[in-house]
Amino acid sequence: MEQTEKNIFQEGQVVLINKPLNWTSFDVVAKVRNTTRAKTGHAGTLDPLATGLLICCTGKMTKKINEYQAQEKEYTGTFTLGATTPTFDLESEPTDFKPVPELDQAALQEIANRFTGEQQQLPPIHSAIKQNGKPIYELARKGVEVKVEPRKVFIKEFEITAVALPVVSFRVVCSTGTYIRSLANDFGAAVGCGGYMSSLVRTRIGEFRLSDAYDMQDFITKMKG
Repeated sequence: MEQTEKNIFQEGQVVLINKPLNWTSFDVVAKVRNTTRAKTGHAGTLDPLATGLLICCTGKMTKKINEYQAQEKEYTGTFTLGATTPTFDLESEPTDFKPVPELDQAALQEIANRFTGEQQQLPPIHSAIKQNGKPIYELARKGVEVKVEPRKVFIKEFEITAVALPVVSFRVVCSTGTYIRSLANDFGAAVGCGGYMSSLVRTRIGEFRLSDAYDMQDFITKMKG
């Protein structure tokens, strides 16, 4: 990386990264920081099993993190019906298997429509929300009782885009603070057979789009020149 480019990142830049599968958001921030040698933060965590848009801010642009984090999000992905998991996704094993009703896309869309608008959503106990200064997922993994309160969220759009039971593909546009894992669990309960999030891609944050993001390796290669 040339000195002038290095200085640009130390001064402040917004870097859009397509977070790789199984990477934590902190992994991405650490890689961007090590590559640019600049102070770096991100505007909104993605779980390790999710991929997609992660906004990284360097230098003075870290002051914009809260502003970017508050913006509307768009996701695509899949729910798998007929079972539940403790984490509401595939970080834990599916249990409580039940037959999946033979519902078509129109019927599933009608159920999805119940979740649009302002909602009271219960976050997963396996999440980064803090209780007594510690992320509750750490407490939950140790078997410590965790209490979470419902949170007000806004789901602007919830579209069922394809159905190949037990897998349902979706697109969601929602407010910050919305847990798509919780939506998967709630949607499965509404269908009557349970469900969990089996894949997730964040495609947009405000006006920032995944189509404009670097793959991690491409960004590293660019910086190395």
